Amino acid sequence: MSQYFEVHPDNPQPRLLKQAAQILHGGGVCAVPTDSSYALVCHLDDKDAAQALRRIRQVDDKHHLTLLCRDLSELASYARVDDRQYRLLKHGTPGPYTFILAATKEVPRRLSHPSRRTIGLRVPAHRVTQALLEAMGQPLLATTLIPPGEHEPLNDAHDIRARFEHVLQGVVDAGACPAAPTTVIDLTTDAPQVVRLGRGDPARLGLVMAE
Repeated sequence: MSQYFEVHPDNPQPRLLKQAAQILHGGGVCAVPTDSSYALVCHLDDKDAAQALRRIRQVDDKHHLTLLCRDLSELASYARVDDRQYRLLKHGTPGPYTFILAATKEVPRRLSHPSRRTIGLRVPAHRVTQALLEAMGQPLLATTLIPPGEHEPLNDAHDIRARFEHVLQGVVDAGACPAAPTTVIDLTTDAPQVVRLGRGDPARLGLVMAE
């Protein structure tokens, strides 16, 4: 049975987020709000929690999981970034973008793409997510909360609780989120490639979509 934390979207209660962080540090999987739908999150270094997260989403190890970071200062530990990539990252963070980058050796092999050694990274522009990351003291491993067999992400915490309360350890409710996933941009190629068009506008990053 999942614990339910109802927090203020602009001024989240530190006490409640500390409790949610304790669940995550203890190996739990939680649903949390972001600036692009709700996401499933777990502790970065917990192998069993990462496997549980994949089971809930019903995705295999070829599905990119994402590291949610507080700011760009945390990215260097997990991704190799050159000057060109960094300039683009600065334009897109914080915001509803996921960037695929070459993973460093700091990223456990089980968390990166098995053949490409890449990792998805993003800095969310959501006060509750940012406050939770601060309470954690480290990035979180995440994936968009799209139910198995469906195509649209969930953005209502009451619905999430009703559908997943027996497999999640926590639900952080900060009200409805945008019902759209992030825009995914691959920065490991010669030119940035928009892999998935979501809530983030590629034009903000100076990228033009092909007709």
